[in-house]
Amino acid sequence: MTETMEIFNERLFSVDRETLFQAFADPKLLEQWWGPQGFTNKITAFDFRAGGTWTITMTASDGTDFHNVSTFRDIIAPQSIVFEHHEPMHVYTMSINFIKNPAGTTLQWRMVFDATDENLHLKKFIAAANEQNFDRLESVLNEMATSS
Repeated sequence: MTETMEIFNERLFSVDRETLFQAFADPKLLEQWWGPQGFTNKITAFDFRAGGTWTITMTASDGTDFHNVSTFRDIIAPQSIVFEHHEPMHVYTMSINFIKNPAGTTLQWRMVFDATDENLHLKKFIAAANEQNFDRLESVLNEMATSS
């Protein structure tokens, strides 16, 4: 049996669950906030259903492209999304939960990796990158609120 490593991030967003879920379910919105600071994105496939493929190229500020391929495993709108990230590295399963909260919605990300030396070394970096992801998401949600 392979040992696993978990990375868990959580943040309260001051929007309703449906709005927060839509920020992931709409690939045009997702492109705007996915990934750590300094990245831009191009989604080339987004079959948002169980068994569907999600392909995104993340481009770092230095111009380096990172092609990513994932498969959606389970989607329960607007409660949860589970996907498996296959390529190019860091194979993991991501469980995303959208939890109603009196002040908005709590977003929980749980990433499960094999506990390899490389993954254990990257754990702190990935956890910090997830927080940057949340910061970018918050900015997109704020823009949506001011434009509506």
